Amino acid sequence: MRFDIITVLPGLLEGPFAHSILHRAQQKGLAEIHVHNLREHSEHRQKSVDDYPYGGGSGMVMTIEPFAKCIEALQAERSYDEVIFMSPDGERLDQQIANHFISHKNVIILCGHYKGIDQRIRDTYVTREISIGDYVLGGGEVASLVMIEAITRLIPGVLGNPESLAEESHNQEGYLEYPNFTKPSMWRDLEVPA
Repeated sequence: MRFDIITVLPGLLEGPFAHSILHRAQQKGLAEIHVHNLREHSEHRQKSVDDYPYGGGSGMVMTIEPFAKCIEALQAERSYDEVIFMSPDGERLDQQIANHFISHKNVIILCGHYKGIDQRIRDTYVTREISIGDYVLGGGEVASLVMIEAITRLIPGVLGNPESLAEESHNQEGYLEYPNFTKPSMWRDLEVPA
């Protein structure tokens, strides 16, 4: 599965994708994660990608052209199953949505910043909007990381023991995983239950 993430802060994502499950998935060739710097698609001398909102108000809005150029360049290379915008007003990410994405081959993820992105990008390119909860983040990068990890760990061969997926919380309706213990059996007068 391939993820193409469009962001103004690519450095924010470099560390997490270079470690643990996401790193192993890439090493095994089971997942590809490509981070694209939106500023590289700006025609402004300062590589700006935002402007003041029409109608006034606080904050800045991410402009159309850099997103359009980046998305269209990616779509010229391959077909994409979804173009996702990480948005606080999108549908809430849950295990069922993560399971749905496992059948996809190529996904573009747009990370907003500032006050948001120009609505015309959402109307023209975005096929689905996803939120990771009812709170505001500085941008979509952390949310994209959460979604990518939730999906990637479901790809066959990513986890060492595939049976662990069947026992996990949220994989069965109304089921949360039981408490777990390991050695030693006694620690500071606290014993592992029989």
